[in-house]
Amino acid sequence: MPTIQPIWSIRRIFLISIFSAFSILSILSISIITQQFNQTYHDSAAEQIEHWANILADESLLYLVNSERNALDDNFSLPKHIPNLSYTHIYQLDRESGKLNLFYSYKRNLQRTAILEKSNEIINLQTPKFKEKYLEYMQPIKVKNEIIGYIYLQSSIEHITQITNNSLITSIIIFLIICLLAVIIALKLERYISAPFIALANTVQLAARQRNFQQRCQDMPYREADILARNINILFVRMEKRLAQLDSAEQQSLEHSQELENKINKRTEALKESNQELLSTLEKLHQFQSHLVESEKMASLGDMVAGVAHEVNTPIGLGVTASTLLADRLNEIKSAFEHKTLKSSQLKKFLHDSGENIAIIYRNLNRAADLISSFKKVAVDQSSEDIRIFDVKELLREVLLTLRPQLDNLPYIIKIDCPDDLTVKSKPGPINQILINLIMNSIIHGFEGKETGQISITVMSLSNQLNILFKDDGVGVDESIKHKVFEPFTTTKRGEGGSGLGMHLVYNLVTQALGGSIVLSSETGQGVSIEINFPIS
Repeated sequence: MPTIQPIWSIRRIFLISIFSAFSILSILSISIITQQFNQTYHDSAAEQIEHWANILADESLLYLVNSERNALDDNFSLPKHIPNLSYTHIYQLDRESGKLNLFYSYKRNLQRTAILEKSNEIINLQTPKFKEKYLEYMQPIKVKNEIIGYIYLQSSIEHITQITNNSLITSIIIFLIICLLAVIIALKLERYISAPFIALANTVQLAARQRNFQQRCQDMPYREADILARNINILFVRMEKRLAQLDSAEQQSLEHSQELENKINKRTEALKESNQELLSTLEKLHQFQSHLVESEKMASLGDMVAGVAHEVNTPIGLGVTASTLLADRLNEIKSAFEHKTLKSSQLKKFLHDSGENIAIIYRNLNRAADLISSFKKVAVDQSSEDIRIFDVKELLREVLLTLRPQLDNLPYIIKIDCPDDLTVKSKPGPINQILINLIMNSIIHGFEGKETGQISITVMSLSNQLNILFKDDGVGVDESIKHKVFEPFTTTKRGEGGSGLGMHLVYNLVTQALGGSIVLSSETGQGVSIEINFPIS
């Protein structure tokens, strides 16, 4: 679905635009002024602490040179008169060891704790350093360019913080006043601009509601709105003319529509009769198609019956021959026994020949029994769509055993890849029919004109789905029929016994009987690959 763009009102646009512009300019201006204001106070505080450091260094120079510590404590009262000064340290440099010793210490508030010595921070404090609540500075005390000590000052900057807070409050108040002015200006400007458009909208709505386009818009106070009003008046004139034309055309249209309605009624009756005939024909075609599909199923079953009958005839014939020969030998032994001419060598040969004949009879009868049993299972499964539990590999073996009469004399190889313990609950009948149709389709169509060929059938279970991948290396499916290979009556053997229902039957069994899906892929000369998936338990 296309996204709907939001529609903004002029009031909202003006409020946002003007308020944003005023706010941005106010914030930038106040930020710059506040920053410069704070920088000025910080620079002034740094200059003052350097100034007082020079004065205190000069005042304490003689005491430091003469090492008069007590005299300095008694007479050095200047730090008390320096505003905002919290702590003062004077350090004396020991010329022999080069170490700094605390010579004098002052703190304004006696209740405060003393601060640590700063003799280790000389390098960092050569310029004034601002901390969170105070400013500190340290400079050398020199005599003839020779350093004899250092003075450390710590000054409170709480007054600067207070001034900064007051300026911030003042800035916020000014910003709120500017915002209020911006809102008032935006509302006034919006009311001036939108009033003509509201009048035009009311005029257009009234004309549309009453379908009266004879009224006209008034002159507007500024050029853009006046141009729009004139164009609306032109539109009203054209609409008035157009309505007159439409009224005339409507009358003619009513007459034409009456004529058309009569024609449509006649043609509708004719179409109903034609549709009824088409539905009847289509129903007959569906019935004919169903009969053909059932005929195809029974035809494939009949082919198996003929093949199995031919295959069973050989072992039974061998069994009959062996049993007849055994009966002849038995009569000879019986006659020799009755005439008392039976020799031990003759009896020994009879026993040997009897064992061989019985073995021949057993093998051939067992072979015939296997063929009949497999055919019985496949035939029953083909004609039934009942759900039962079965071994998939055993099902494949029975199908191949049933098709052996058709496959024995052909130079084609069928490979089966299926787990030994794959037991599923599904409909074996449709699976039988699908595999037989696919194998026979490859033999009849896929390997046409080829002396060798290979078919591979791979079966695996994939999360409550049985996957069957059928491949052959035959001639493949021609591009002209690949897209309709599952449609009924599609065949390359038209006029040669091909009905075109084999693959259609496979498609119906997979999609309807098994509730699955089938996908065919093929390239000319590269064989065919058919993947079947259907649900199992």
